[in-house]
Amino acid sequence: MTDVRIDDLPVRDELRGKSPYGAPQLDVPVRLNTNENPYPLPEPLVERITERVREAARHLNRYPDRDVVELRTELARYLTKTGQYPLGPENVWAANGSNEVIQQLLQTFGGPGRTAIGFEPSYSMHALISRGTGTGWVSGPRGDDFTVDLAAAEKVIAELRPDVVFITTPNNPTGNAVPPETVLALYEAAQAAKAETAGAMVVVDEAYVEFSHGDSLLPLLEGRPHLVISRTMSKAFGAAGLRLGYLAAHPAVVDAVQLVRLPYHLSAVTQATALAALEHTDTLLKYVDQLKSERDRLVAELRAIGYEVTESDANFVQFGRFPDAHAAWQRILDRGVLVRDNGVPGWLRVTAGTPAENDAFLDAVREHLSFVGDTPTPPKEQSA
Repeated sequence: MTDVRIDDLPVRDELRGKSPYGAPQLDVPVRLNTNENPYPLPEPLVERITERVREAARHLNRYPDRDVVELRTELARYLTKTGQYPLGPENVWAANGSNEVIQQLLQTFGGPGRTAIGFEPSYSMHALISRGTGTGWVSGPRGDDFTVDLAAAEKVIAELRPDVVFITTPNNPTGNAVPPETVLALYEAAQAAKAETAGAMVVVDEAYVEFSHGDSLLPLLEGRPHLVISRTMSKAFGAAGLRLGYLAAHPAVVDAVQLVRLPYHLSAVTQATALAALEHTDTLLKYVDQLKSERDRLVAELRAIGYEVTESDANFVQFGRFPDAHAAWQRILDRGVLVRDNGVPGWLRVTAGTPAENDAFLDAVREHLSFVGDTPTPPKEQSA
C-alpha cells in the first residue's frame, strides 16, 4: 500500500499537527490513569441491566425512542433529588457520553466564524471538539495555583467576545472546583460582551461533581437561559463503558441541540442500561462516598510524604512538583502503577482507586523518592 501520512491528505488546517485524545492503556497491576470508578457494578444492578436489555432486544427491529423521553425523565428526577433544583424532562438532553453533548453544543452555538474559550489546563476535549466543529479556540488564563484568574478572564472575555465559554468544575486535570461566584461573574461577563447579539453560551462541565465537597451549580440555571450544565454517568455511576452523558438547561437549549442530533442517536440498549443504573443511584452513590474518603486520604498522605497537592473535589489528585514529570511517571509505572502524565509541567495525576490500589500507589511514590534520592519541589503553604 502507498505510504501516505495525515499531512498528505486534505485535512483541515486547524487539525494539522494536533494529536487525538487518549491515555495509555497498559497491562499493569494497578491502573489509576483514566479517572474510572474502580468498583464493578453490583450484581443486583447487573441483573437489572440484563432484564432491561433483554426486553429491549425484543424490539431491536424498530428504531429506539429518538427523543429519549423516559431516560430524560429519570435523569431529571435524579438531578432534582441530588442537585436541590427542580427539573423536568424538558430541561434535560442525553447523548453518547458528555463528549457528544459538548459536540452538539458546539455544532449548535459554535462553528465557523465563532469562538469558544476555556481556562487551561482543563479538559482537552473542549479544545479538540471546538476545532473539530470549526469553532475557533482560545485558551484563557489560570493562576499559578490553577484557579481561574477572574480579573484576567473577564478582560479576555470582554476583548474576544467568545460565543461559548467552558468552565470545568471540578476541573480536570487539576481537581479544584470553581466557586459559584466566579461562575456567575464569568456568565455576566460573557453576556455583557455579546450584549448586541443573542448572547453567549456558558457551559459548566460537572463531570466529577458527585465527588465534590460542595454542591452542584444546578440552582444557577434559574433565570439564566444561556447557562448549560453538562454531566456524565461514566464516573459516579461507574459506567464508563456505557458512554452516556447529559445536560441540564433551559428548554430552549434542549430544543436547539436537537437541530443537530443524529437520527436515533441513542441506541435502545444504551437507554435500557442507563435506566437500569438510575434505579440503583442510592447504592452507586455509596461507592462515591468511599472514593471521596480515599481521595482525601491520598491528598493527606501525599502531602505527608512531601508532595505538593492541588485541592481536589474530583475522584483524582494532581500531585508534584517534579523536575521531570515524565521520568517520575515512568518510575512509578516500573513499580506496576499507571498514573497520568497530562503534560502539565511538573505534575502528575492519580485516580482514587480501591484502598489496596491506593496503598500500592503510595508505596510506589515513596519508592520513587527513595530510588532517585530526590524530593519534590518544596510545596507552597496550603491548607489541608
